[in-house]
Amino acid sequence: MSTVHIPAGEVELDGELILPPTSKGVVAFAHGSGSSRFSPRNTYVAEVLQQHGIGTLLFDLLTREEDRDYETRFDIALLTQRLLAATVWLQANPTTQTLKLGYFGASTGAAAALQAAAQMGDQIAAVVSRGGRPDLAGGAALGSVTAPTLLIVGASDYGVIELNQQAYALMNCEKDLVLIPHATHLFEEPGTLQQAARSAASWFAKHL
Repeated sequence: MSTVHIPAGEVELDGELILPPTSKGVVAFAHGSGSSRFSPRNTYVAEVLQQHGIGTLLFDLLTREEDRDYETRFDIALLTQRLLAATVWLQANPTTQTLKLGYFGASTGAAAALQAAAQMGDQIAAVVSRGGRPDLAGGAALGSVTAPTLLIVGASDYGVIELNQQAYALMNCEKDLVLIPHATHLFEEPGTLQQAARSAASWFAKHL
């Protein structure tokens, strides 16, 4: 594991890059509001991806000062810019520049992942959203995404399921919507996060 520093405009974002020996791709994680690169759920998903030979970049989308501002956490445009900065960094980094790129977004991070994927076009090979708010990406971005996209939602995450179904209907790319039985928004029920991580790993393994 290497700790990295990603320039993003006037700030620098801290992250952890882990590349298994035979990585064919690397996935940048966009966490949700009030979370960080140390999110235990995203860290777990990252470990599962690594076991499947997929590299991971967990990084803070916001500085500590920014994260204290509740509104900034929901500034999808800002989160998207930060994810794009990390993408540019991965494309320039000698250890990752030849690898295919994917995005994993949770909660509000899913909207940033989809907006970034819409802007990057075929430079992004796959996107996975877990318990995400893809609706916040907006219809124009959703319709522009070309990367194969998997939406993972808890089957008991009422309200968010409907928002994912609406977003799904607006997407024109290869896509799938998976409901994890008994899971609520944070996938805290036994075995549910494992199922979500396995679904994400198989999607990335297929497309990266």
